[in-house]
Amino acid sequence: MNPARAYLRSRRGRRMTWSDRYAALFGLALVAAVLGNPVVATVQGLAAGVDAGRMGAGLGLLLAAYAGYLALARFLGPLVLPAADAAWLVLSPLPRRSVLGRAASVLLAVAAAAGAVLGLAVPAVLGVPDDLAVRLTAALVLGLGAAVGGMATAVLAQASQTWDSWLLTMIAGAVLLAAAAALLGGGPGRQVLLAVAGAPVAAVVAAAGLAAAVTAGLLRRAWIALDRIPAAKILSASARGGRVLSAAVTMDTGALTWVAEDNHWRGRVLRSRPWPGSAPRSAWAAGLAPAWPEWRRAGRRPGRLALLLGSTALPAVAAQAAGGMSALPVGVLLCGALTAAVAFTTGARRDGDNPSLARLLAVGPRALMAARAVLPALAAALWSSLALAGLAAAGALPGGPWWLLGPATAPAMAAGALRMARRRPADHSMPVIETAGAALPMGPIIWALTGADLALLGCLPALVALTGPSASLTASVITQVLAGAGVLTAYLLRQGRGAGEG
Repeated sequence: MNPARAYLRSRRGRRMTWSDRYAALFGLALVAAVLGNPVVATVQGLAAGVDAGRMGAGLGLLLAAYAGYLALARFLGPLVLPAADAAWLVLSPLPRRSVLGRAASVLLAVAAAAGAVLGLAVPAVLGVPDDLAVRLTAALVLGLGAAVGGMATAVLAQASQTWDSWLLTMIAGAVLLAAAAALLGGGPGRQVLLAVAGAPVAAVVAAAGLAAAVTAGLLRRAWIALDRIPAAKILSASARGGRVLSAAVTMDTGALTWVAEDNHWRGRVLRSRPWPGSAPRSAWAAGLAPAWPEWRRAGRRPGRLALLLGSTALPAVAAQAAGGMSALPVGVLLCGALTAAVAFTTGARRDGDNPSLARLLAVGPRALMAARAVLPALAAALWSSLALAGLAAAGALPGGPWWLLGPATAPAMAAGALRMARRRPADHSMPVIETAGAALPMGPIIWALTGADLALLGCLPALVALTGPSASLTASVITQVLAGAGVLTAYLLRQGRGAGEG
């Protein structure tokens, strides 16, 4: 065992030289120079106070981000190793804690950075009525405790199914607290948030001390549990992390969807279901039959449906945080509707990746794409209708049936989602344009705009109506119906050649 450890230490790279130390210090100084002004401005603005009307929305968004942080840690592993270490060292007789020690140190550093951001965000949302230094220190301790403790819980969840259930409970609790904060901030319950923000200094310090003690206990348990993490979980997490890293390096974010999709369905046993009928009674049913697996896939993922349903409140929360209807809630509304449509385009993505399978269906490309467009259009219509109803209920929109704009924008959203699903990977050979602000790589930019441009073009009447509510709602809905239907029709007519986007 000792010779093996000595061999590993000798192969872990050369010793750090003075130039390496200089480069590390210079990088840290550069990061401090870049982040120094925003951090100082944030700290100085804490004493100015916060608008009580935006407090609930800000706290809700912060808790939703924390839930996403925990979910991301659970999805990634969180402990991952390079491919060579995962294939050799994990299965070797070396103590697992010594093999995973470096990865655990990296996770601790990442969690500490996330905790510092969270600690600065909490007083920025709730305000600091007095004792800036004490409250800011306590907030940093609470943020570090939440981030580091959450990461330690994720490590424990990787080693134990019981802790995985606790982690899922934490994620669900953060989501429920986010919804409660958003609801309290928009009604009479705002006094509860004001009482929390104005809690005595002694109570804040006691909460910070309790958080530090709980975090220390979780860290100790996570360090002990490193020896008990099953090798299969480390290997699968490392393989998944390698695919995510490869997609990030090549800027092929479309591959991340396949990683999440494969991770969900791997190891699941599904019951076989017949198609809508062996002999469809009408040409309409025969045309929709190829898209039936997409509907079955949607029904088999109730968690994703519940998440999409809960996210319809985000535009109203964004409007509350922004103090009214502005670019932020409109952007959240359009992005959310497009995301809801994209969530149901797995079949279209597979058609683009493997056109030969689509040809085996013996259906024309236009008919097949029309069938693929039905479910994304319905999802976008339902999501945007609920979101618009929430905006109207929150007072961000004047009176009127604004929810009618949801079904009107659905065809354009479906066209944009299908175009996004069938786009090719980013072309990194395209030129980089130098601007006064920064260098813009055209390949990733064009890749990111593909599909979003079609949805934005088809939703221009709705965008004008939302940014200028003085316009006639009836005329806006009629114009939006024509624009959305025209964009979807033009996209379907363009599918004559069938195989993917150019």
